[in-house]
Amino acid sequence: MGIKKHLVIIPMKKKLHLVKLGGNIIENPEELEEFLIDFSKIDAPKILIHGGGKLATKLAERLGIKQNMIDGRRITDAETLEIITMVYGGLISKKIVASLAAHNNQALGLSGADLNCMTAVRRPVNPIDYGYVGDPQKVDSKVLGDLLNSGFVPVFSALSHDGKGQLLNTNADTMASVIASALSDGYDCFLYYCFEKKGVLKDIKDDNSVLSEINLATYQKMRSENQVYAGMIPKIDTAFEAVKNGVKEVFILKAEDLLSVIKSNVKNGTKISL
Repeated sequence: MGIKKHLVIIPMKKKLHLVKLGGNIIENPEELEEFLIDFSKIDAPKILIHGGGKLATKLAERLGIKQNMIDGRRITDAETLEIITMVYGGLISKKIVASLAAHNNQALGLSGADLNCMTAVRRPVNPIDYGYVGDPQKVDSKVLGDLLNSGFVPVFSALSHDGKGQLLNTNADTMASVIASALSDGYDCFLYYCFEKKGVLKDIKDDNSVLSEINLATYQKMRSENQVYAGMIPKIDTAFEAVKNGVKEVFILKAEDLLSVIKSNVKNGTKISL
């Protein structure tokens, strides 16, 4: 007697494109607008996560507030937290949301505190005191899924909170990685780190020396030989974390190449793989 087999249909996951925008693009109104036009053309669920550190640094300098960076990460005292809240959650966020609205995207500017999307813990002093810097602890993937299913485009600034009323500065690359990882159970997540360079460069002075792919072994060798620019270290570290946590593909690439990579499967930039 034959064994009766039942066909089990596993529903395909939707694609979700998560884009982290940083670097000099945010400072340049023309380049930012060109990028947002491209981003608005992504015909699939999408999330934008943005930094804005250089604009925050400029404002701090105008106000006479000294800024300190260690390995690409900002030391955030109380005054600096006020500045980045104004710049990230205010000026940059609303400019982006307004531009996306003009291109028929239902964008919604968010921090981790809005809708309690992301809680974080203040980074312990070990051995450096980063001040009001938060390391993400929990992402409410249901809330984000509901927003995406309703046709909204979440636009995250690099701010989280501790759930007790305290805002925290959170690295935008880290936020992008953690959000993509949290949503990877429900979506096929594709994460893109976009900035002004063509990808991870073998020679920082040569914009054409792009590494098409980096794996863990390659990266560890580059780190040991001091071949990685300090500002790139958090980006690459968080990119590897995303891949480890189930994000389908992760690229570091030039902002103007985003649409061609998504729509035409062009292999620009640097792919991160284990």
